[in-house]
Amino acid sequence: LLPAEAEALVRALQGTELRDTGGQGWLRQHECVEKLNMHAILSASTGQEQLLTELLVTYAKIPVLIGELISVEIWKHKVFPVLCQLEDFKPRSTFPIYVVLHHEASIINLLETVFFYKEICESAEDSILDLIDYCHRKLTLLTARSANGQTTVLIPPQELQKQAEMMEFEISLKALSVLRFITDQVESLPLSALTRMLNTHNLPCLLVELVEHCPWSCREAGQLKKFENGAWYVVPPEDQVKMTKLDGQVWLALLNLLLSPECQRKYHFDGFNKSQLLKLRAFLTDVLVDQLPNLVEMQRFLSHLAVTEPAPPKKDLVLEQVPVIWDHILKKNMGKWEAIAKHQVKRVFSPTEEELKLQAHRWAQTYSLDMMEALAPDKPRCRVCGVEAAKRCSRCRNEWYCTR
Repeated sequence: LLPAEAEALVRALQGTELRDTGGQGWLRQHECVEKLNMHAILSASTGQEQLLTELLVTYAKIPVLIGELISVEIWKHKVFPVLCQLEDFKPRSTFPIYVVLHHEASIINLLETVFFYKEICESAEDSILDLIDYCHRKLTLLTARSANGQTTVLIPPQELQKQAEMMEFEISLKALSVLRFITDQVESLPLSALTRMLNTHNLPCLLVELVEHCPWSCREAGQLKKFENGAWYVVPPEDQVKMTKLDGQVWLALLNLLLSPECQRKYHFDGFNKSQLLKLRAFLTDVLVDQLPNLVEMQRFLSHLAVTEPAPPKKDLVLEQVPVIWDHILKKNMGKWEAIAKHQVKRVFSPTEEELKLQAHRWAQTYSLDMMEALAPDKPRCRVCGVEAAKRCSRCRNEWYCTR
């Protein structure tokens, strides 16, 4: 995007009502988010994302994005189940529904890209509490996945179920990254945000669960498989001890939350929390510490914790803030879920053939083939020999090859 285009898209971002989810105005907003998301990814790959972060801070759009994130999450869990139970819900296509489900993934991906910067985190202001709560809900889903072997996402119709489960898993992994970036700024966060992470949600113990069960790693037919860059891959024996990016995010978040003096002052190291944290010692092998040397400090902290009884946290008189976006949307729409669903089944999820064609044309322009290839984490490879390929079949436009 040109600077002027990026600025226009950022300025166009605005909060939408829950009942308008999936409507024409909402779809235009989603297009803005998608274009900014792709622009952020491409800019980050070249180290030029500073302009976008400045625009988001200048026009105070981070709270707007967080509000949209919470709104879609509430719609997914409150409105959509009611919508699917209505007798006249017979959509011509699952396309509009899929776009709504994808909206959450697009926003969290955009936030993951820009939250690396301190000024972005600070510009979230009070909405950072809603984002912390959101990340906590997603990490809880991850731990449930590791305990049960899968995540249960009740998303009818049937053809959307598998896609929704995979999307929910990837969204949760993005939320893990966002949470880690938030913990990078513990020194500049509001006291209520720190209290919410440490005491309300007990994030250190939740992160220990992720270290212990590692939901992005599994064994299948005797082979170790790990999830990275949007896909599961088989890990060769020589790489099985290597730390993945997701492993690194968990350990960095733990370092930030446990070794910060302010966090140590506020966190309650009672018997349960202490026993959970000491489980980390079994995972701090020499191989792991070699890959992330900062973990030496973690080893020292845990050794000290094992032989001492930390003082109880100092009880300060703090007027604790509460998340406002989630509560506001729930209170505004409480008892109206069926009415919203009936409105949407008539206005949104029963599109005409002409409306579907028009929307498909707009998405084709947004998701051009060249853009998708630029966003792909890996270069295309020859279908026959597997080497990097520069030529693509002119008929099917799917298969790649290196030479004739």
